Amino acid sequence: MKIAQTLRPSFWRREHHLDKMSLKELVVAYFQYPAIIAYLLLSAVAIALYAWRPAPLLPTLGAIAAASLAYPLFWYLIHRYVLHSRWMFKVPFLASTWKRIHYDHHQDPNHLEVLFGALHTTVPTIAIGVIPLGWAIGGFGGAMAAFATGLLTTCFYEFAHCIQHLAYKPKNKLLADMKKRHLAHHFHDENGNFGITTFFWDKLFGTYYDRPERPAKSPTVFNLGYTPEAADRWPWVARLSGGVVTGHPRQREKA
Repeated sequence: MKIAQTLRPSFWRREHHLDKMSLKELVVAYFQYPAIIAYLLLSAVAIALYAWRPAPLLPTLGAIAAASLAYPLFWYLIHRYVLHSRWMFKVPFLASTWKRIHYDHHQDPNHLEVLFGALHTTVPTIAIGVIPLGWAIGGFGGAMAAFATGLLTTCFYEFAHCIQHLAYKPKNKLLADMKKRHLAHHFHDENGNFGITTFFWDKLFGTYYDRPERPAKSPTVFNLGYTPEAADRWPWVARLSGGVVTGHPRQREKA
C-alpha cells in the first residue's frame, strides 16, 4: 500500500473535497488522476489498433454512434441495479467492491478520491458494454472504435460528475438543471435521478423526480440502505469502514 501511494503523483498523496475546490484545481487534479490517465492511454491504444485494422467509414461511424447512444443506458442500469443494489453488501467477497464503487461515494459525495470509478470495475464494464456492439457493426475496427468511444465518454462522464459536486453554480441552464438533479440524488432521495449527463432513461423508467414531488428526505440517502441494523447482520462493509455513520458528511465533521 505504501509503495502504491508513493507512486501516485504528489497532488494525490492527500485528500481532496470538491466543495472546497476551484474549477482550476479540479482540472489540475483531473488530468493527474491515475484512472483518467489510464482511460486516455487505453483509448489511444484502441485508436492505434483501429488504425492498424480499420473498418470502412460507415461502419466506423455506426459503431461510434451505437457506443455513444448505448452508454447512457448502460450507466443507468448499472447505477440503479448494481451500484444501488442491496444484495452486494450481503455477499462477503463482494462487500469491499460495493463499498469502493459506490457506498463510499454516497457516504461523502464530495470526496474526490472515491468519486472516480475503480479501474478494475470500470474498464471491463466499458469493454463488455460497447465492444460487442462495435464488432457486430464493423468487425475488429468497429470494436476498437466503439471501445475508444466508451473510454472517452467515461472521461467526459467523470468530469461532468466532478462538476456536479464542485462548489460553483453553472451559468448554463442545462448544466444547472443537471447538477440540481444529481445533487437531489445524493442529498435528498437516492432512489431516482440515476443519470449523470442525461435523464432520458430516468424519465422513461419513471425514476426522474423533482424535490417537491418527494417532500420527505430519504433516511438512507447517505448509506444506501446499509443501516446499523443491516451492519449487525452483514458486517463486512462496517468492518472495512470502521463502523456505520449516518447524516450529512459535513455535519459529521462538526459532531
